[in-house]
Amino acid sequence: MKTITNTTTDKKAINKNQHINGWGIDANPKNNPTYPMKHYTGADHQRLNYTRPKQQEQHMEILHSNERPGLTSVFGTSVPPQGLSGMLRRYAFKFSEGSSAHWLTLILADRVNAVEGIIDDVKHGYVPNFFVERGWRAEWKYNRQKTVKKLIIGTAVTSAVIAILIYRNKNKKLQAS
Repeated sequence: MKTITNTTTDKKAINKNQHINGWGIDANPKNNPTYPMKHYTGADHQRLNYTRPKQQEQHMEILHSNERPGLTSVFGTSVPPQGLSGMLRRYAFKFSEGSSAHWLTLILADRVNAVEGIIDDVKHGYVPNFFVERGWRAEWKYNRQKTVKKLIIGTAVTSAVIAILIYRNKNKKLQAS
């Protein structure tokens, strides 16, 4: 945020824009929440010498960065790695966190996990209502023009892909005979 000084043009700008809530908050240093600056006492370094909290018990497989020697004191256990998405996650954690292979594999694992969740729902007798769960009802209600445009484009692209696949399949059959 730009610091405003006491020049004439800045005073005009303050008066002109005073109706905007929070505008020019840094114009007066006494109105700034960080003023006066924190007095350094050296106590900041004392927090580095703390005793490590008790290690959370590990009841399942926990994936963690290969850049860390061990687990953090506290970790999440709500969704243990399982199925194809779990295999992808295990694979992702073989790479450094600085590598795109790590993050892209984790993103793919999230997508696969979503499909696995749908399959699990169907196995347990629940058929997902995608129209409602993906927010399409609200989109149809509040942004109908964009929804129709998406449907038309999606139908056109899908039809084109199907037509190309059928055309290629017919050509292969003609060439084979």
